[in-house]
Amino acid sequence: MFPPDLPPVSNKPLYIYRVIAKWFSFFIIGFTSIFLGILILPFMRLIFIKKKRFQKYGRRFISGALRFFVFIMRIIGIVKLIPDDREKYRHLSSKIIVANHPSLLDVVMLISLIPNADCIVNAYMKRNILTGVVLQLYILGSDDLDGILRSCSESLKDGNCLIIFPEGTRTPRAGKIILKKGAARVALHSDCGIVPIHIGGTDKYGLGKKDPWTGFNPNEKYIYNLTMGREINPQNYKSLPAPAAAKLITMDIESILFPERKTGKR
Repeated sequence: MFPPDLPPVSNKPLYIYRVIAKWFSFFIIGFTSIFLGILILPFMRLIFIKKKRFQKYGRRFISGALRFFVFIMRIIGIVKLIPDDREKYRHLSSKIIVANHPSLLDVVMLISLIPNADCIVNAYMKRNILTGVVLQLYILGSDDLDGILRSCSESLKDGNCLIIFPEGTRTPRAGKIILKKGAARVALHSDCGIVPIHIGGTDKYGLGKKDPWTGFNPNEKYIYNLTMGREINPQNYKSLPAPAAAKLITMDIESILFPERKTGKR
């Protein structure tokens, strides 16, 4: 059963093909992740003794791998990535990237475009088979806010870009959107600018929050239109108390990413 805002399936054989191709794509990325985590990244760690060099080239390698994955999905006809200017993404440095989060593939699209992307991974990675090497590339989430802020600031000062989804989860199809203030706090702590990126395009049904795995856009492939918004400079808010500054920055993020949706802040 499709949500009421979606039309019925116009071509059932093509729809079935796209669903199967989606499953195939996730199988590829899952298998590749295990291969990278068990073989490729540990080998790279042996070559690049210094951790920062390993992080630099490891992140670039993963960016290239995800770029190839996006290419495969384009070839089999289920995804098309259309950024406003690929060169702008490739040359971003020491920026906090905030984006809306309509689908499971959002972080894949962003990392494929931004070769020096860092991010905060979920704490469950502590129990994951890939933990050992992968967590040397990215920041592990925890309840230690000061520790997270320090790690984020150090990564940004090294020239990396930090990807943050301010909702903390995928965007719901309807209802209020709640933005967390984490990106604003990192910006104020690190003095690094925030670059909002709006992820638009066709409906991402089948990849969204609580969508069935058997779902897909009824009539079209998944098209990802990425648009880079104006940079938010935390220096403009330094005269305010930290809580007020974080709130106003979050409101700025909201106005760029969700201009037509009801939102709330935490």
